[in-house]
Amino acid sequence: MRIAFWIAAALLALFYLYAGGVKLVRSRDQLRPMMAWVDRVPLPALRALGAVEVLGALGLVLPPLTGLAPGLAVAAAVGFVLLQLAAIPVHLTGGDRRIELNIALLLVAALTAWLATTWY
Repeated sequence: MRIAFWIAAALLALFYLYAGGVKLVRSRDQLRPMMAWVDRVPLPALRALGAVEVLGALGLVLPPLTGLAPGLAVAAAVGFVLLQLAAIPVHLTGGDRRIELNIALLLVAALTAWLATTWY
């Protein structure tokens, strides 16, 4: 279970570190080809989402790695589940109907949350 947790958590953390970092530093024009929904969200909200993603990625791996408050990994994984549950309607209500990645991230985050509760 521990190995499965680390594999799932590492994959999620890498994805959200990249996705959040991109949202923090790139302009709206640079993000538009990757994310069709960026024009419907205010720039401060987009930057805040990027910060939440980066902090969540760190929350997935640092607490279990250091042994300090490992329950934060569960909270981070549940947060990513909620994030994807909110992202799916955003994608469906706009012109972007591609939610396959959102569903995959939702499932991996749910698996990670469950795995985090079983080993510590």
